[in-house]
Amino acid sequence: MTDYFHLNADPDQILAISSLGLAHLGDGVFELMVRSWLCLHGKATNKGLHRATVSYVSAPAQARMTEKILPLLTEEEQGAFRRGRNAKPHAIPQASSREEYQTATGLEALFGWLYLRGETGRLNELFAAMMEG
Repeated sequence: MTDYFHLNADPDQILAISSLGLAHLGDGVFELMVRSWLCLHGKATNKGLHRATVSYVSAPAQARMTEKILPLLTEEEQGAFRRGRNAKPHAIPQASSREEYQTATGLEALFGWLYLRGETGRLNELFAAMMEG
């Protein structure tokens, strides 16, 4: 049985996943991390948890936070980020610019890529750097 909480996918399997597929997975990983962070840090009451989560997972917020980690990325991680950033989305939400949306998609693809590789320690490092300050 596959343990979906502790993955270590084959590199060829990961390459076979589309950029938008990686971003789709990474979106869920990032949102779960944000929700966990909010609950553990008492940052929002029950009533405001959804609103607080949205304030972190929106494309403009993700784009701003991504700037904090870009200098920390390895060459391989930069490749995963670029792969997502350069994907051609079907539509861009009105609340974000094309650049913000592409940056957010790059972040999500990076998080999906790291998750599939089983690099949870690295995910935690990057997430902590994003959430500082």
